[in-house]
Amino acid sequence: MCRRGTVFCLIRSNLVVNARGRKPCPHPGVSWHSEHRAEPDHWKGTAACVAIGLLFVLTLGLVYWQVVEQSHKHRILQGRFTGLFWESKKHSLVFQTLSEGKPVVEVSVGQTRDPDLHVRLVSNRCWINSSSFCTEWDEQLEVRMVLELDESHMECYNITWMPLHCHIDMRHCFYMENIFWYGGASVQAQKWPINTVDFPLQPFTVSDLRLNPSGYGSVLGHQFFGSTGVAVLLSPDAPLNVGIDSNMQLCVQLQRVLVTKPLQYRVCVGHSLRAVHQKIAHECIPNTPLLPNLGILRSPLWKLVVNVDSGAKLDKELRTFANRLKRHHLNEGIISLDEHSTALLLNVVSYYRYCHGHNHSNRRNRNLPLVRHLNISVTFTPYVSVNNKQFQMSLQEGNEAFWLSRLTTTQGHVVPLMSPWKGDICVKLNISNPAAVRWFLERVGNWSAQLDAEYVILEGGEGSLSDGLPEIQVGQEYIQLLAGLAIRVGRTAIMTSGSRTSDVPLFIMMSPLQDSWSYTGIKGIIPSILHYSILGYNFFISDSIGKQLLCFWHTGGSLVDHMVSDKELFIRWLEIASFLPVVSFQTPPWSFSEYQVLNLTKSYLTLHHDFVVPLILKYADEWRATRSPIYRPLWWISPEDSFTFTIDDEFLIGSEVLVAPVTDQGAVKRNIYLPGYGSQWRDWWNGQVYDGGTLLRNYPVELEKVAVFLRIKS
Repeated sequence: MCRRGTVFCLIRSNLVVNARGRKPCPHPGVSWHSEHRAEPDHWKGTAACVAIGLLFVLTLGLVYWQVVEQSHKHRILQGRFTGLFWESKKHSLVFQTLSEGKPVVEVSVGQTRDPDLHVRLVSNRCWINSSSFCTEWDEQLEVRMVLELDESHMECYNITWMPLHCHIDMRHCFYMENIFWYGGASVQAQKWPINTVDFPLQPFTVSDLRLNPSGYGSVLGHQFFGSTGVAVLLSPDAPLNVGIDSNMQLCVQLQRVLVTKPLQYRVCVGHSLRAVHQKIAHECIPNTPLLPNLGILRSPLWKLVVNVDSGAKLDKELRTFANRLKRHHLNEGIISLDEHSTALLLNVVSYYRYCHGHNHSNRRNRNLPLVRHLNISVTFTPYVSVNNKQFQMSLQEGNEAFWLSRLTTTQGHVVPLMSPWKGDICVKLNISNPAAVRWFLERVGNWSAQLDAEYVILEGGEGSLSDGLPEIQVGQEYIQLLAGLAIRVGRTAIMTSGSRTSDVPLFIMMSPLQDSWSYTGIKGIIPSILHYSILGYNFFISDSIGKQLLCFWHTGGSLVDHMVSDKELFIRWLEIASFLPVVSFQTPPWSFSEYQVLNLTKSYLTLHHDFVVPLILKYADEWRATRSPIYRPLWWISPEDSFTFTIDDEFLIGSEVLVAPVTDQGAVKRNIYLPGYGSQWRDWWNGQVYDGGTLLRNYPVELEKVAVFLRIKS
């Protein structure tokens, strides 16, 4: 049937033809002759009907999407270039750009009492303020969301969920799909990014990975950064469980405590990952930070690991080790003593001074049997053995409050808590007690002065105790107080843990790694470097080169030990460590029969002294001014280049040196990505120049070398 308005004209046979001629058909493609009429094409009518049907179906689909699907999504707050939306069907908050409607991050807030109920956050009790939204959610939670705008082209949303009673289980999960995440806590097998880490929900606090390998490590930050230009900051004021599940979700759960506390987090969105990191870094360290004592940069650490039980044996080992360093022209460094060796050394020195009446520590005049003319570091902890006379005397003097304790339920007396520490039963210093702090500082100060130690290492901040203690006594609060105590020891103090202490001018030792080619070993070094740096810990000491496997047997009535280590692994580890702030050894290079290892060690120590240290000093000043990390991921140069988001075996020193070590056993080639479109990079070894944004496939890297590229300034 022909209808008016279709794509053709039907000329009826009884049409009277005007003698003056015919008017043209108003529809193109159809005409007639003065002598006969045009016949219609029937296929055109069919096509027109199909087109009308398709248009009708598309119109219905659009109406359904607008009315049904989009009705689940409601705008809560709107900034200049981002908006916060509530997805009632999925029970999630969606942060997205306004121009493109592109999601930046989505947060699932969990189920209500009725899983099928679509909760609508539309009733704004803070309607008078366009930058705030507050409401009551399902009669269980008070919800408050506040938008912050500033001049830095950054928009931050402060989210607070306050439970109305004590039996609310709040578990919010940030979707990780299509977003690469960085930050949070260190783990045993560190990954970069953290998307592939599989970690069940557990207390978000530092722990000793040697005692708790499945826990969080010695450095912890409450900030997470996403590749879409987003940062999530968890509130440190409430106890949290944090985990990454198999569904690619970063989940945060409020621990159930006696006192009702809110779940709070802050979501900041910027134009790039680098921009949002700079914003958060300035917030974490608002004032110009101080630098630690950087003299250690030029002094490699030589860890003396011995199995002795007396000061006399330690004296012999120390003399032998120092003589070997001198013989091989490696004596420009520091011999690092662990806690056990420090205690043995103190006993011998105290006995010597008691017998000979020495009461001063002038190195040039003293004649001690140990550590004469040696640069040493000593190790102390806030742990004291229950068999120690000092602990027993403190109980006799009524100083039980010197130790972390619990109140008894009967007469209100405190009972010191006991915990294992390195094979002993110990109590831990109550660092919130001023009298206990004065006692500890006096002890550490006197002992380090007696030994004339160059550096003091403070271990034990990451140790864990029983649950139920006040927050100031355990976890991150304890680490913050311990860092403050370390500063009073001096800026030559070294910590082994960090949490909200990136502004404290101290070096921090990284968690120990295994002697392997896996992510628990050499592959985990670069992800750890980037993780520490992105959290603001620029001055770190990486784990030692060469793990010792001590083999003991009797030879002529005495114990002889040999240190066994993988030669190739030692060299590759040395090549990475030479570009880090401090080079630390556990296996000395003369342990290998070949002179190749010893000569390479000398060469890379020279490179570190002459090339790397000046770079670190340069970018340390830049960090003070801009908070830009010294060691940077590749996306720092190319924040929009998605290829850089997953590279975990290269790193930058500042923005001018790229280091690409080999971390695969037996490999003498590797793929290297050079970031920065429009930039050029020069191979440090052969001078060849390559364009930025280039992937060099199977680039040759011999065993004795590490790939280094210098960025050419335009």
